[in-house]
Amino acid sequence: MSHITTHVLDLSLGRPAANVPVILEVQSTSGSWSEIARGTTDSDGRLKDLSASKSLGAGTYRLTFDTRTYCATHKVEALYPQVIIVFEVKSAQEHYHIPLLLSPYGFSTYRGS
Repeated sequence: MSHITTHVLDLSLGRPAANVPVILEVQSTSGSWSEIARGTTDSDGRLKDLSASKSLGAGTYRLTFDTRTYCATHKVEALYPQVIIVFEVKSAQEHYHIPLLLSPYGFSTYRGS
């Protein structure tokens, strides 16, 4: 069973991004998406239990970050209302940590540990 976590860092403020809504979905063989879980980042910008109650196998997954809500809360004008990260789980035995580095006019991601 794979475990998926995320962490959002606000590069413009130099600190974790708290209260960012996140949705985790899985892609079916037909190409459609199904929601598995949703949550909100904690005060440290982390969402540790996104897939804790689900058995996740190999496949294609999608994380959608509601950056519009986060930026509006901080009264920041931003270019991206959502950040969507699609990634593949190749081994269901591994942990997949997918961080998001966020700023008003850009973002970056990588596979963390």
